Amino acid sequence: MSLLTHVLACLFGMGSWVAINGMWVELPLVVPEIPERWYLPSYLTVLIQMANIGPLFITLMHRFCPGTLDERLVIYFIVALGTVVTFLLAFFWRHTLTVAGSLHSVPLLILSFLLSVVDCTSSVTFLPFMMRLRPQYLTTYFVGEGLSGLVPALVALIQGVGIVHCQNATLAGNSSADNSSTLGSGELQAVYQPARFSVQVFFIFLSAMMVVCLLAFILLNHHPAVARERKSDQYFNTDLEQEKREQGFSLHAQTPEQKPMLSNMNSVQKEPRSSFGKGTYRNLEVVFIFVVLAWVNALTNAVLPSVQSYSCLPYGNKAYHLASTMAAIANPIACFIAMFMSIRSLAFMGFLTIFGTGFGAYIMAMAALSPCPLLVHTTSGTFAIVLAWVLFVLSLSYVKVIIGVILRDEGHSALVWCGAVVQLGSMLGAVSLFPLVSVYGLFQSGDACNTKCPS
Repeated sequence: MSLLTHVLACLFGMGSWVAINGMWVELPLVVPEIPERWYLPSYLTVLIQMANIGPLFITLMHRFCPGTLDERLVIYFIVALGTVVTFLLAFFWRHTLTVAGSLHSVPLLILSFLLSVVDCTSSVTFLPFMMRLRPQYLTTYFVGEGLSGLVPALVALIQGVGIVHCQNATLAGNSSADNSSTLGSGELQAVYQPARFSVQVFFIFLSAMMVVCLLAFILLNHHPAVARERKSDQYFNTDLEQEKREQGFSLHAQTPEQKPMLSNMNSVQKEPRSSFGKGTYRNLEVVFIFVVLAWVNALTNAVLPSVQSYSCLPYGNKAYHLASTMAAIANPIACFIAMFMSIRSLAFMGFLTIFGTGFGAYIMAMAALSPCPLLVHTTSGTFAIVLAWVLFVLSLSYVKVIIGVILRDEGHSALVWCGAVVQLGSMLGAVSLFPLVSVYGLFQSGDACNTKCPS
């Protein structure tokens, strides 16, 4: 295998969700400067779900017009669009327009929608493109996808986003007299640390990340070293009949000169179990794989991230940042583990899903109990919530990678459906939790400095 190809696959995967992940981590600095204030996360959730029109279009094209859509052209377009949009965000995110008599951040919302289309569409284009490389590079791609959340988070941490210092209300009142007047002199007040660099610089950094993704994709298509790692483009021939004949093409297949004489006998003995992909799995097993995929992505991409602040902040600001950072690191670590230890057993996949869901249930319970969860104001409580987040992300990220590897061996269309189900699961998770968090207000946020709970 080529080290260069591994690096390029990682950088390519990093561009998949780096823009939207960057938007989320930058919210504490963006929100105070716009009219929508903290309603912006709710708007972003809706915009991201509306952006699923991109994956829907790609999936329908593959379903009803197979062979007519080349992922490479779509990827060039969406990555270039993401580069331009993030660059425009750097200069227009604070601009407002009057709509129905009130100010709204129209440029920010429009550009956020376009970024959502870019990132959502990457789920059904980036993965199928990886069929052109050896199976080992798919795991590297997932490492990059995990880094698309970790890298913006680390840059935001360096920037100083959300770093809180607890000061006596009297001292903090020197800079904020109105707030301190409502607090007793003995109480603490949360004071946010000024950012080390501006929101504009952060969005320019995101644009540079998209440029890196674009360059990596260009090299994956044209660099001579990568060309030796790619399989023939016959699979993507626009002729429908040839595509059907190539439906079960696998990178593990040998050329006619290398095939042993018994290969035909083996193919006769191994009858397809279903019409899905190469027929490796029965229909019920295929349904199980996709249900697990949707469930895992609903939890990791929508449900639990929506309540992360509720589950962690009661234990302190340090616990919140530690859980966020360690969980982001756990994602690429899971991909590295899958690279060297790939266990494709469906039973083991089910066990890991239950294992990770158990920790997710603990996190959800602590969020529901906020601002007074179990073991609040104790070291053991902080350790438990951080560990729960790490094991939750670690186990379910491993499941996602293994499912990707399994479906990759089932062919190009299987990876298209993989991306579609990822988006479907994320959408269902967001839609189910959105009213609970934003409409009914069932969760109460803890105060990093002043949470008081009965002993």
